[in-house]
Amino acid sequence: MLVLLPPSEGKAEGGQGRPLDLGALSLPGLTGARERVLDELVELCAGDPLHNEKAREVLGLSEGLRGELAKNAQLRTAPARPAGEIYTGVLYDALGLATLSPAARKRAARSLLVFSALWGAVGVEDRIPSYRLSGGVKLPGAGPLGAYWRGPLESVLPQAADGGLVLDLRSSAYAAMWKPKGEVAARTATVRVLQAKTVDGVEKRTVVSHFNKATKGRVVRALLEAGAEPSGPGELADVLRELGWTVESGPGKSGTTGLDIVVRDL
Repeated sequence: MLVLLPPSEGKAEGGQGRPLDLGALSLPGLTGARERVLDELVELCAGDPLHNEKAREVLGLSEGLRGELAKNAQLRTAPARPAGEIYTGVLYDALGLATLSPAARKRAARSLLVFSALWGAVGVEDRIPSYRLSGGVKLPGAGPLGAYWRGPLESVLPQAADGGLVLDLRSSAYAAMWKPKGEVAARTATVRVLQAKTVDGVEKRTVVSHFNKATKGRVVRALLEAGAEPSGPGELADVLRELGWTVESGPGKSGTTGLDIVVRDL
């Protein structure tokens, strides 16, 4: 099972670890593409952040986030730590990597990939520095990063999926970086979280946003702790039902399977 996660906009600081080693990251076929984006981002953000209006505009940063430019300028030498500790926010809080059982943590290291505008995709144990670069950014040289990563990711991810289930939990900006095709799409499941409420005796369902992330984090945690290894979307739906979730399946986009997880209590 390969689980595709979005990154978080906010990130923890790198702490006191040794700096980035690009060659040690998962999916080494992405090293050249990572090098290009890293070099351009560092160069773009170099200099006095108080007067670097070009970098702030390119990255879409508010005045209050100007300090992120200095962080990006130091990515080559900044301390790094496991990606699972760098990425924070609702999904990662609910996933709770640090509190998984030892067996579940090994499964997480093997099966979780976090998509990133800077790295393409990394494993949760890959050591990276804290950075600021969102999937919707268009760099002057590399261009729109969603499009930039499609070729490099297409060259490595079908093999990384290794014939098993792909559980795609990415947000739209990061889903644009790689779209499963053919037989990979056939074994890919995407997830939508719906809240069910009964109003005047009629059940109504709405898509949730904030709690969408929390539910996805809980789902991944439950799968890891259960040691589940479903081979396809149908088996995944069955496993989730056994774990207590209300799941409905149907056709997804581009040959994938869509799973709706229906919740009442958020």
